[in-house]
Amino acid sequence: MTYVIHGATGAQGAPVVAALAAAGQSVTALTRHADAVVAGAQRVVAADYDSTEKLTEAYRGADGVFVHLPVVAEEDRRAYARNIVAAVRAARPSRVVFSTSGAPADPGTGGAAAALAGGLAETGVSLAVITPTLYLENLLMPYVLDTVRERGALPYPIRADFPVSWASHLDIADAVVALFDRPDITGVVSVGQYPAITGPDLAAAFGAHFGKDVVFEQITPEQFRSSVAPLIGEGPAADVAGAYAAMSALEDRSITPESSAQKLLGITPRTTGQWLTDAGL
Repeated sequence: MTYVIHGATGAQGAPVVAALAAAGQSVTALTRHADAVVAGAQRVVAADYDSTEKLTEAYRGADGVFVHLPVVAEEDRRAYARNIVAAVRAARPSRVVFSTSGAPADPGTGGAAAALAGGLAETGVSLAVITPTLYLENLLMPYVLDTVRERGALPYPIRADFPVSWASHLDIADAVVALFDRPDITGVVSVGQYPAITGPDLAAAFGAHFGKDVVFEQITPEQFRSSVAPLIGEGPAADVAGAYAAMSALEDRSITPESSAQKLLGITPRTTGQWLTDAGL
């Protein structure tokens, strides 16, 4: 079995490579640089999202492809989605697993993630779509983690009473490996904690882990934009802030048990405390 992993040196792709390697599977790592060293990969291929030809070549003959869109301007994400769909249609890999990375996949939203999910479904290739809500790794950003350590507050742009089914990149990797083994499971698979937890629940888990009192601190999407812009750029940061502003109108970001990894795959995502330990903090 050979599996092609997008962003193999990145936050989502690297754990998938590691999990597949631990399972004894052959991995082709897709990166932007041919000289990249990817532990656990048998092959490293320089194939960016902007080349349908290179993607087609990389996908051809693969038993599975793991796809997710990078955090860039939405216009670029739409172009990448079109290229991925065209490459899958031409190469016909046996299986595709797509992580929406928390972006809406409902066709009515009109976003890049929704376009990619819909386009991949139309190719007729076996497809599973992983739909996380928010990533626990977001809480490792310096602005958040440094505030926890320095003054015992966990700042984040959600309401204190807003339940979220948080998931980690490690949970996504577990689900990807399981879905490559289960081609009978298609459609949406929700990955995240259930029942969903609130900001104060997060803060309590951080406090227990670090052995100190930690309180949750609601900040505005604009404050969050300012904190992440130096890391991901002004355009993507504005898109992220817009997503959190839209989220404020929702009642929650909870997964549904019927489509959960817990039910479909028998996988229970890590608690916040377990994730903090696994993250080596």
